Amino acid sequence: MSARIKTTVVGSYPVLPWMTSMGSPSRPVLRDAIMTVLKTQELAGLDLVTDGELTRFDPSNPEANGMVDYFVSQLSGIRKGFSPADFEQFRADRASGYRLLTPGVVIGKVGEGTLNLLQDYEFVRGLTRFPLKFTCTGPHMLARLLTNCFYKDVADLAMDIAEVLRGQLELLEAETVQLDEASIVGFPEDSAWAADAINHVLDGILNESAVHICFGNFGGQPMLRGFWRDLVPFLNSLRTDHLVLEFARRGFDELDVLADLDPRIGLGIGVIDIKDNEVESPELIASRIETIVGTLGADRLRYVNPDCGFWMLQRSVVDRKMRALVQGRDLFEGRL
Repeated sequence: MSARIKTTVVGSYPVLPWMTSMGSPSRPVLRDAIMTVLKTQELAGLDLVTDGELTRFDPSNPEANGMVDYFVSQLSGIRKGFSPADFEQFRADRASGYRLLTPGVVIGKVGEGTLNLLQDYEFVRGLTRFPLKFTCTGPHMLARLLTNCFYKDVADLAMDIAEVLRGQLELLEAETVQLDEASIVGFPEDSAWAADAINHVLDGILNESAVHICFGNFGGQPMLRGFWRDLVPFLNSLRTDHLVLEFARRGFDELDVLADLDPRIGLGIGVIDIKDNEVESPELIASRIETIVGTLGADRLRYVNPDCGFWMLQRSVVDRKMRALVQGRDLFEGRL
């Protein structure tokens, strides 16, 4: 019996301890780590797996999972080192809303530089026979977190980043490609140009596309404030197959606003809280799915997933949360 509602993760997995034992992990060490993450997800019963985003890990910056820095460090036209004057401009612009340091300064037209997402994908594709999700930070988030010293308008910066990402992602044959946009909640005024840039990337994706939106996670705390109702027009403007949205931590009081979403857009709803070490029971997961389906209808929910990436939790917690996710879905569908 095949599942109607699929289970997946948002992307990241905790860095494995042996990856940091000798500085930067070698290619064979990274391969073994990714194989471990993939097999762990397979054994948990997930329908759509990821590489845990381990390729992005930088041992010199272990407090971040490379969601921004991995891309910024390779794109051309961006300087990683910055002066006190650069930092003062970044702080005055309040470009990120929550980061203490700018990840880079834009000093020229942005190009692909050494970024090679096809190589990253092919490195993982041969390590699993399961359907694979490839995740990529979106153009709005990357543009918003940079200090712009070149472009007249941040919207132009976002579109050039989008052009680079599209040129690389349109080569990928992953079952799903997901853009991560974790800043738009804090900048709803960017919706028009953000949607233009995101859609430019989405239009190049070969198979299923997804956009993940959350309220941030650092040290187990949300980074941004906002409401889903304010983003519904923006969400409706996205040319994506489905959205991946945070709900478990915030509760499900706002679910009904998603009834105003275009029915062409499927939903992946967070039913696992990644800001809490407590492992949800299958019964709780099943009841959350029942709430979602009861509010939005049986045909809207395509995926259930965690609220966000798992990288800040312990592996023992993450692995049990993934198993509970699958068991809760199975319980809801009458498969247990």
